[in-house]
Amino acid sequence: MKCPFCGKDETQVVETRVAEDGDFIRRRRQCMACERRFTTYERPDITLPAVVKKDGRRIDFDGRKLEASMKLALRKRPVSTEQIDSAVRRIEEKLLSLGVREIPSTRIGELVMRELKKLDKVAYVRFASVYRSFEDVDEFKTLVDEVRR
Repeated sequence: MKCPFCGKDETQVVETRVAEDGDFIRRRRQCMACERRFTTYERPDITLPAVVKKDGRRIDFDGRKLEASMKLALRKRPVSTEQIDSAVRRIEEKLLSLGVREIPSTRIGELVMRELKKLDKVAYVRFASVYRSFEDVDEFKTLVDEVRR
């Protein structure tokens, strides 16, 4: 494992823990050259479905993009990183359980909105306003009224 600080290849595992849910292993490592510590996560390598974009292009699913879009919607909101990670994991598990090779990006957007609605209503409205490309204020008002109920 390469050190993210100095780039040297020699690191040593100092501590290993299995996550509470058992889905991944957390390892604390120390660089033998600069002696700085960092954390790595070990997860099973799984194949998620390809994403079919609105214009018909097919791209590989990228969990980092999913996480980044959720973090953007949740910016300055009282939601922990652990809650975001759990939501991303639930979305990925749902995609795996569908057992399909391809999935429309709109379906992923709906899954994200469902998770955001559970986590934070403001983030849900933020994401939905961009995702649904509202044409006028009335559509936005309808969404806000829906959330209030």
